[in-house]
Amino acid sequence: MLNETLKNHKIILASASPRRQQFFKDLGLEVDVKLKPIVEDFPQRLSHFEISDYLAQLKAIPFKNTLQPNDILITSDTIVWHQNKALGKPKNEKDAFEMIKSMSNATHEVITSVCFTTINFEKTVNAVTKVTFKTLLDKEIQHYIDTYKPFDKAGAYGIQEWIGLIGVTKIEGSYFNVMGLPTHLVYKTLNDMVN
Repeated sequence: MLNETLKNHKIILASASPRRQQFFKDLGLEVDVKLKPIVEDFPQRLSHFEISDYLAQLKAIPFKNTLQPNDILITSDTIVWHQNKALGKPKNEKDAFEMIKSMSNATHEVITSVCFTTINFEKTVNAVTKVTFKTLLDKEIQHYIDTYKPFDKAGAYGIQEWIGLIGVTKIEGSYFNVMGLPTHLVYKTLNDMVN
């Protein structure tokens, strides 16, 4: 459906995430995956969705001089916001353990920002989902890290994996947002851009 609406546009997805790439396939959209490295640093004054908005916009900068008139570039970033700080990807096993342990028996927020860039337009949208974990045993956390090695994931976990199956007791908001893409917002924004 959306594929027909966007047939005169080329969607460029700047994400190495197989989950995000699959979401676009599931939405029926063909995307051209292109990657350009950036340093994911943000000013310390930023908080909450300002961080993911900033990083999603930052990821678009290296592409801006190469965009063609019909290109729509999509960049995104996901963070976990917990105890008034952003949890990014863990540096190592100890870092991953501490992140997950801090979220045990507590509620955190997963924020994903998506930036849409064309030659003469840029729009950033974001979604916030609240996720509550049960009290996680140390051996459960360790088993998850040993088995799934979640070092490429913000907050050191994937909700679709074992830890989500056994640990998540409540979710408020978009489940797909926690996986890394607020698909409902992507669909709406792309529709709005071409209609």
